[in-house]
Amino acid sequence: MIEERSEERADESAEAAPEAVLDIDTAPPAEQLSEVQLEALLFVAERPLSRREIATLAGVDRATVDARLGDLEVSLAGRGIRLVLSGDRVELVTAPDAGALIARYVGADAVRLSPASLETLAIVAYRQPVTKAAVERIRGVDSDYTIRSLLHRRLVVELGRSDGPGRPYLYGTGFDFLERFGLTSLEELPPLDVEIAARLVEDQEDGRPALDSDNGISAAEPLDGAAPG
Repeated sequence: MIEERSEERADESAEAAPEAVLDIDTAPPAEQLSEVQLEALLFVAERPLSRREIATLAGVDRATVDARLGDLEVSLAGRGIRLVLSGDRVELVTAPDAGALIARYVGADAVRLSPASLETLAIVAYRQPVTKAAVERIRGVDSDYTIRSLLHRRLVVELGRSDGPGRPYLYGTGFDFLERFGLTSLEELPPLDVEIAARLVEDQEDGRPALDSDNGISAAEPLDGAAPG
């Protein structure tokens, strides 16, 4: 009698096994990332998010994240919100056209930059990553105070240290720079005048390739006239 029951249990287990396999095969697919979900996530984020973070949170691959970011960027064109991409990180910002109105709402107008600050910022933006010494060689004057001021305003950020003697800091631009001048990426920087481009590449102490000098607008002027983001 006991042997018969054991055989019955074995038969039941054998019959149940295919069902277990079927359950695995019919499990729901991995979560998909919609454009609406991505916009909501970036809206509530208190800081720029990396593509890897988004992919991990949504349970999707990087290709899906990149595709949804492209869709969202197109959808937001012409609206009051813009998608800003800086390297691997992304963020939602207000449109440049709304800058003056937003400034009145928060009770502070955008602080205008001095010619020295604009000149230094232009060098950093086009030459980055760049050391303070390189900036000073291009400008011909001490730039310590100007760089510290731009760092305080978060228009310039530290990108790490150079491999050169003394390992000086390398400077570049971040999200605040893009927001202030209404850019969605550094690729939107206006082209440089040939003479100005030549000045920026005269000193290549960090071994980086020279900038393309087939351009046509000065560095300071477009930055001075850009609408705050």
